[in-house]
Amino acid sequence: MAKKSIIAREAKRQRMVKKYAELRKELKANGDFEALDKLPRNASPVRLHNRCKLTGRPKGYIRRFGICRVKFREMALNGLIPGVTKSSW
Repeated sequence: MAKKSIIAREAKRQRMVKKYAELRKELKANGDFEALDKLPRNASPVRLHNRCKLTGRPKGYIRRFGICRVKFREMALNGLIPGVTKSSW
């Protein structure tokens, strides 16, 4: 499991991106790159990183489900994810 501080930092970045999204869009449309440069760095969506919603694990992230591969496998085997079954042939 990831450190709580890292998970909190990522959540803070997501809030900041959401807060400044409209202003960034407006400044980009007007071509005002001077004002865009003065916004906080963490307001840029490029700085976001996908993390598992359950553990905060940064690698092995499955976008469709929003969780990492480890938790996905556990939940799928326990039948907690509808429509997902272990294949066999």
